[in-house]
Amino acid sequence: MDIPLMDPRRPDPRHTVTDSALGPLTVVARGPALTGLYFADHVRRPARETFGPAVAEEEDALLAEASAQLREYLTRRRTAFALPLAAEGDTFQHAVWDLVGTVPRGGTTTYGSIARRLGDPLLAQRVGWAVGSNPLCVLVPCHRVVGADGSLTGYAGGLARKRALLALEEPDAESASRLF
Repeated sequence: MDIPLMDPRRPDPRHTVTDSALGPLTVVARGPALTGLYFADHVRRPARETFGPAVAEEEDALLAEASAQLREYLTRRRTAFALPLAAEGDTFQHAVWDLVGTVPRGGTTTYGSIARRLGDPLLAQRVGWAVGSNPLCVLVPCHRVVGADGSLTGYAGGLARKRALLALEEPDAESASRLF
């Protein structure tokens, strides 16, 4: 996907707020990449002033494309994102987010599984902190990380949104076989 480079007259960083089925989402960009996606009541949401000025989505190609892809995803018209991402984090966080990004749509993994993939099962709690610090919710699918017993555990957007995202991504055959 070719998204034009940011107009040099456009402020940087910048953000827009887009409506979605999960509530308003703040989409933050710096230069030609997205750096944040946050719910209004997001846990560990950075201060509003760090997002830069609000930009009308139709005035910024990257913010418009991100908003469009999010709406398509949340209405099942898109199954994956094609957006430039540049999350700020340390080396460990990036290693965790990279692994989270490999969890397929409709699948889940656990904090312990990610810790084992990183080479140390004792890192599960640190993995949990990195997952909870993900600045690109939905785009980096941290909602696909569950507890060791398969239970829904913390999610920066709240457990109701985590449940909704997992249900949205559930394969049709699986959801049809459920009694609820």
